[in-house]
Amino acid sequence: MGKRLLPPESGGGDNIEPVDLKKALEERYLAYALSTIMHRALPDVRDGLKPVHRRIMHAMRLLRLNPDQGFAKCARIVGEVMGKFHPHGDQSIYDALVRLAQDFSMRYPLVDGQGNFGNIDGDNAAAMRYTEARMTEVSTLLLEGITEDAVDFRPTYNEEDEEPAVLPGAFPNLLANGSSGIAVGMATSIPPHNAAELCDAALHLIEHPDAPVTKLMDFVQGPDFPTGGIIVDSRASILDAYETGRGGFRVRAKWSQEDQGRGTWNIVVTEIPYGVQKARLIEKIAELLMARKLPLLEDIRDESAEDIRVVLVPKSRSVDPGIMMESLFKLTELESRFPLNMNVLSRGKVPNVLSLKGVLKEWLEHRRDVLIRRSKHRLGEIERRLEILAGYLIAYLNIDEVIRIIREEDEPKQVMMARWSLTDTQVEAILNMRLRALRKLEEFEIREEFNGLTGEKKQIEALLASDAKQWATIKWEVANVRQKYGPDTEIGKRRTEFADAPEHDLTDIAHAMIEREPVTVVVSEKGWLRAMKGHLTDHSALTFKEGDSLKLAFHAQTTDKVLVFTTGGKFYTIGADRLPGGRGHGEPIRIIVDMDNDQDIVTAFVHDPKRKLLLVSHDGNGFIVPEEEVVANTRKGKQVMNVKAPDEAQRCVSVAGDHLAIVGENRKMLVFPLAEIPEMGRGKGVRLQKYKDGGVLDLKTFTLASGLSWQDSADRTFTKSRDELAEWIGARASAGRMVPKGFPRTGKFG
Repeated sequence: MGKRLLPPESGGGDNIEPVDLKKALEERYLAYALSTIMHRALPDVRDGLKPVHRRIMHAMRLLRLNPDQGFAKCARIVGEVMGKFHPHGDQSIYDALVRLAQDFSMRYPLVDGQGNFGNIDGDNAAAMRYTEARMTEVSTLLLEGITEDAVDFRPTYNEEDEEPAVLPGAFPNLLANGSSGIAVGMATSIPPHNAAELCDAALHLIEHPDAPVTKLMDFVQGPDFPTGGIIVDSRASILDAYETGRGGFRVRAKWSQEDQGRGTWNIVVTEIPYGVQKARLIEKIAELLMARKLPLLEDIRDESAEDIRVVLVPKSRSVDPGIMMESLFKLTELESRFPLNMNVLSRGKVPNVLSLKGVLKEWLEHRRDVLIRRSKHRLGEIERRLEILAGYLIAYLNIDEVIRIIREEDEPKQVMMARWSLTDTQVEAILNMRLRALRKLEEFEIREEFNGLTGEKKQIEALLASDAKQWATIKWEVANVRQKYGPDTEIGKRRTEFADAPEHDLTDIAHAMIEREPVTVVVSEKGWLRAMKGHLTDHSALTFKEGDSLKLAFHAQTTDKVLVFTTGGKFYTIGADRLPGGRGHGEPIRIIVDMDNDQDIVTAFVHDPKRKLLLVSHDGNGFIVPEEEVVANTRKGKQVMNVKAPDEAQRCVSVAGDHLAIVGENRKMLVFPLAEIPEMGRGKGVRLQKYKDGGVLDLKTFTLASGLSWQDSADRTFTKSRDELAEWIGARASAGRMVPKGFPRTGKFG
């Protein structure tokens, strides 16, 4: 039959199968999510590795890149991993390999690199064709026993080869080196820890399986980052993180003050938080310096060589180093938070958030499984060898007969099996024996080996039969690791320290972030605000929009807070540094804060937390409020005085003295003690003066003993003494009497 040119008959159908979209999406997305969780992003609790790292380790073992052997090109290793085990991009494999070799990324590097493997500044490693690598001692510990049936193997992606499902993991790698990864719907973030401390905790857990996390924290104090730094968290918050498996650690740079002579000094940073790129950190601080966000800092220099040395130069020698550093910690990555989320593959199958105890327990269980499997494997090897040795002994005892059978019989194997009841394996071993093995001494050596192996077999059988012996062996193994990475070794000594964050006043730190400069705050009648540079005395040169004019102007510093009181009884807080500059007419207050359109500014002034304020509404209600209680933390402001239309807040004066003089629009004046006015945080207040119609015109607080003074239109000052005021002194909320002679026609105290 020739080639078919026409397509086969479709039988009328178009081979399209209807599928429920929701169901299809659910199935496929779930499959993708599971693949990401299991085979990419989450580490296994037992060996602390993700599949890509495990495959790199396995490939390096197959390439015999042991710590005592030579190096091999990284391109060779990446090719081996990609070709046999990991069907992903070469760059992703090389990036994973590079990270395993970086001593600033890994607390205990798994790869010994030769060449440029990147640096803490964030520079990339050289291309894989230039760099070389081999395993470290830690890697050999992780792989120890892999050839002795310690772990399960599974087919690789193309089923041509096999790869380990998990490594034997004689090193507590998950916690010692940490891990981080983002899967689908879950993430993991585990900081590095000190291996000796982990071993101590594991040994305690073997002795006391019910030990609480609090007890384990006697050994594992907290993370131990490869880059050092200082953890400034309380023990309680670290304990909570370790108990729940979720939390975080605040890590600060380590710094010291270096004397420069003549009273001057610099700050030198020698350790930075884990995961922070030094070059980026210095760039960010330089940007903040340019933006004048760090007024206490003059300059920053990077004098690092092998070690980190970042020099911070203060503006002047009078700067407080503690407050300068606090401002830097607040604004830059000199302080960073490392999250803890111990989300790992429990038993290699189930994603689970484990506590510190849970992680150590699962690691110890895995070590026990490995011990049992290796022991059984060794037992099998011993039994096979003993079988062969028993055959050898029979052959030696009947050596002449054996030689005769081999020489004369056509089927020597069957004859020997029948003659001495030997097994197939034993006869094969005898037939494969070399002539030189027929020495006289050989029999003695065989008996010796036989007896030795019999003794070892008994030991292994005893071990497999006894839980106590198994745990004793694991203790011995863990103790060996602890000794290798103990605190007295170069790699094992703790690098990260613990300290309490120094207590500094928050306002001092806030001020430290703002350059202190004198300004004049200008408020117009229509509510436009601006801050002119310097302390101006002549306000006549100020310009305003058409139809607008000066309402008030006062001196301040850029570090001050400006309080604005409105007719609606609300206080707004604006940092003087946030006010628009003096160019132009400034900005309307409604752009800076959320102020209602029907409200106007009553007054504005520099905040002084020690003062008390008297708030008075048009209808004559009022109360005293401590100024520190009126500060608003949001754009919405803080409602302090409750007023209902048509009444509105009209006056806000600072309280001084012991009496209040109040004048109404009806030109009646009343004087009474301030003690009669209540002090409260918020409210309507009490009636201060009684009116038939109209409301408050002006008021003044004063000390009665010194008398009440006012200024007339010609700027002359009049003072009424205590005795002269007698007829105006009355009870709060009374009507008062007509103002004294000589009182300004405006009805105001001037």
